Amino acid sequence: MRELPQNVTPPANGDANEAEHLYSRRFVLSGAGAMTLLGMAGCSTSTLELPQFQLDDTVTGSVRPIRPAISVDKNVTGPDVMYASLNDGGFEVPAVPYQKVKPEFRRQIVVNETGEAPGTIVVHLQERKLYLVQEGGDAIRYGVGIGKDGFRWSGRANIQYGKEWPTWTPPPEMIQRKPELVKWQNGQPGGLTNPLGARALYIYQDGKDTGYRIHGSPEWASIGQAMSSGCVRLINQDIIDLYSRVSKKNPVVVV
Repeated sequence: MRELPQNVTPPANGDANEAEHLYSRRFVLSGAGAMTLLGMAGCSTSTLELPQFQLDDTVTGSVRPIRPAISVDKNVTGPDVMYASLNDGGFEVPAVPYQKVKPEFRRQIVVNETGEAPGTIVVHLQERKLYLVQEGGDAIRYGVGIGKDGFRWSGRANIQYGKEWPTWTPPPEMIQRKPELVKWQNGQPGGLTNPLGARALYIYQDGKDTGYRIHGSPEWASIGQAMSSGCVRLINQDIIDLYSRVSKKNPVVVV
């Protein structure tokens, strides 16, 4: 039997076991009371601030600070705002029925897991997503449509320049595949039906034009699909947003 502390008086009947039980119960209750006080302190307006930690599953027993919430951007809001109709360059860009676009392909801010530096454009072909890496550990993610098998390009390059409401000129090999495009052999003016959409970013590698573009498209239903001739297409509202954030020579990584 454990020795009782000095401030615990054994019962008059001398039952030592009962005394030990009373001591144990007093210990448990006092501990519970202390925990209650701690819990109440956590709801108070005390100025004491403790660091937050969470378990890191990659190293057993280690801890790391909780990452702050992702940033806020006035141009990444609700889909009803982002994909509303807008007037741009004299063209009335129609609203997109965003309810028919999978949520994962709508513009949003996410944690940057690309491993690339801020300012880099990362196109993930398998995911059908484009990431523009931001400062502070975030990225803006856009859904994209990509090239069909046999028309895809991958590697590292740069944005050489961009154009608003660009002219589209089909290459000779495309005209051979689709003779009806011969009418645009000298270029289709920019507009709502132009395949390049509201904006185009021209990808160069080692100073040479790759022939591939990151551009808008009036065909919002093609986002998330592999049906282009190799270029990366975005919803028109999304390419307008991306274009506003990109400057000359932004790195591009297509994987």
